[in-house]
Amino acid sequence: MGYVEGRNVAIEYRGADQYDQLLALAADLVRRKVAVIFATATANSAMAAKAATTTIPIVFANGSDPIRVGLVPSLSRPGGNITGVTYFISEVVAQRLQYLRELVPGAAVGTIGFLTNPTNLLSKPDTSDMLAAAQRIGQQIMVLTASTVNEIDAAFATAAEQHLAALIVDGDAVFNRQQDQMVALAARYRIPSTYPASVFAHAGGLMSYGDNRKESQRQAGIYVGRILKGDKPSDLPVLQPTKFELVINMKTAKALGLTIPETLLATADEVIQ
Repeated sequence: MGYVEGRNVAIEYRGADQYDQLLALAADLVRRKVAVIFATATANSAMAAKAATTTIPIVFANGSDPIRVGLVPSLSRPGGNITGVTYFISEVVAQRLQYLRELVPGAAVGTIGFLTNPTNLLSKPDTSDMLAAAQRIGQQIMVLTASTVNEIDAAFATAAEQHLAALIVDGDAVFNRQQDQMVALAARYRIPSTYPASVFAHAGGLMSYGDNRKESQRQAGIYVGRILKGDKPSDLPVLQPTKFELVINMKTAKALGLTIPETLLATADEVIQ
């Protein structure tokens, strides 16, 4: 869009270790009278920005259903000062569950864990969607929660103690930051785990299924550029992902003693050897 940091645009970066710090950070950006606020990683950041200003344009990029969490009243007509890109498609939850059942023998008749961060605004709706998808196919689900490094350790230990057949990790900024820890714990306890983004699979996670995150962020960057050139957020519809990626780590599968079904390999967008 013609903007280069340090040449014709300056970027003020703000990040939080915990979600309850976001409101103060958003308020600080508003006091600095920034031209646009880009709120990424979680709906919590976008909601903090929305609470801080009704005039400065906001562009979000996260995995929420923006209508469900209250970011916008409509995808096609977001209104107000906020628009963006959502990674969310309701069918993704059910598909993530189905892929894991195909990959892990016995998962369908065992119990699968669902690990979520209760301080994330998406935790309740994501948990509801997962339980509903599981109920439709008769799958037993155990919900585990964690919002800190120590709680992540405890959650994986619980999954092992409960002999869970597999684990589904919810999308969350804290989890993203602790991806190496989570992948290492899954390997330590030998828990087949699936994740919402390909970075986990590249870090050694068994499998990931979700949107093409780089493309979603690129689309958000285009929106920021258009707003800097004069477009109004209310005129820019919220974008949804059109491409999803299934990534399988063969090395991790072999370490867990899993044989990847040929049908799943044929479906995968990327197989890491």
